Amino acid sequence: MRARAGFETRPSTVYPGFVPRFPWLGGDLQTLRYYFFPCSEDLSAWPSRRLSFPLPDGSGDVLVARLHRPHHATDRPLVILVHGLTGCEGSSYMFETTRSFLARGYPVMRLNLRGAGPSRETCRGSYCGGSGDNVAAVLSALDIEEARHGVVLIGFSLGGTVTLHCLARHACAVQPICAVTVSTPLDLAAVIHRLMRPRNVLYHRWLLGRMKDAVIAGASEITPGQKAAVLDARSIREFDDAFTAPHHGFADADDYYARCSATGLLDRIDIPLLLLHARNDPWIPADPYVDIGRDTPPNVTLVLTGDGGHVGFHARHGATPWYNTVIQAYLETLTHPME
Repeated sequence: MRARAGFETRPSTVYPGFVPRFPWLGGDLQTLRYYFFPCSEDLSAWPSRRLSFPLPDGSGDVLVARLHRPHHATDRPLVILVHGLTGCEGSSYMFETTRSFLARGYPVMRLNLRGAGPSRETCRGSYCGGSGDNVAAVLSALDIEEARHGVVLIGFSLGGTVTLHCLARHACAVQPICAVTVSTPLDLAAVIHRLMRPRNVLYHRWLLGRMKDAVIAGASEITPGQKAAVLDARSIREFDDAFTAPHHGFADADDYYARCSATGLLDRIDIPLLLLHARNDPWIPADPYVDIGRDTPPNVTLVLTGDGGHVGFHARHGATPWYNTVIQAYLETLTHPME
């Protein structure tokens, strides 16, 4: 049975309804909760080790990840987390999802995309929305022991776009059993238009500042002229014109947005997909999700809520964001289908 737009994609006994936690009411407060109150970064209760994945493109760039194991060996698949724009393994949502899945017996890998977080010192290049090759490189280099029970990809925000590009455009030695996106931009041009509205001026300024810092720090390969243009950029569009587009082989920002949007990728993906998004996300328009809901591919489960913000979903009940509960229930339906 095809999923329908809205929360009714699955019975409520499987996916509990989302009710926001007071006082985090509305899309903005849901989005900003971790900004005001970051979650605990202490994952020392679980054993972990650092992993490195050289990119096979001859650049010499190496992706860095952190692998965590549950206390006892299980037959749960490996969960690989892919962060969003200006994020990394140290983002609050990465810590919180890692903690939630480890507690349920899943091994978890926090991946740093090209030039992000710890990968900043081992990469001259950077990532963009179309950098599915980053995730593909990891899937193709995974040790057989790590992937013996399967792999699940979870992409947050722009990391979801990257994940969809990986699945649609790259053949990998390890085929994930499923993938999940949370608050993912499907139409990049529409996202930029939304972020540049006056009501989002603080979000836009904050993101732009972090994007500039990421490019001019670490081992990023950037010319003096590009550095000057990046520092002078007054908007994310100008930044993408000055750096993102030329750095990744696109003519300009519009060409980048058109070629790296994910709106046309779903039909090219045949593994199960769970798409989670909130209508009141202040950054990411819901229209592409509504369009998907009108004719949902049979392998796609769409959960489109009224509330939740951008990678928020801080619920009235539960110690972890609601999307973690939903994802875990989704994985149970795949491994233990309802009769």
